Amino acid sequence: MRKILLLLALGAFIASCGGKKEEKKDGFEVSRTKSQDKKTQESEGVPVDLNNKGIGPIKNIDFPDDIDTEMAARGEAKFNAICVACHMVDQRMIGPAMEGVFERRSPEWVMNMIMNPDEMLREDPIAKALLKEYNNAIMLNQNLTEAEARDLVEYLRTL
Repeated sequence: MRKILLLLALGAFIASCGGKKEEKKDGFEVSRTKSQDKKTQESEGVPVDLNNKGIGPIKNIDFPDDIDTEMAARGEAKFNAICVACHMVDQRMIGPAMEGVFERRSPEWVMNMIMNPDEMLREDPIAKALLKEYNNAIMLNQNLTEAEARDLVEYLRTL
């Protein structure tokens, strides 16, 4: 009996996941995501702000012209180990798509969000808007060092 109840509860949970289904009457296409700007992969509810540096230890980052391939490789490995649970490169998932992130956010904001998500989600207006946009799915603090976060950011530059 417990197994049946557990399976029913699990089935109800799985069925309730996902966004609102919108069906078109003259076709068979079903869309499960909110409308998105193709360039930014975010909905209109989250503003683009390249001047916001976020809240945390990172005050200034100057990217060199060339990508540091060793840093980017370490960042890609870290991304694939911990970030892909919530982020995809080119489409929204539990969190925003990472492709083109520096067209929407400053490098300092991205680093501070990676290193200091708890305070950012409490105090930063963009982080709060993203939290609301992504159904209050919080970004967990991975306790990354500044060097690890910088590796991730270098990888994100390659996308």
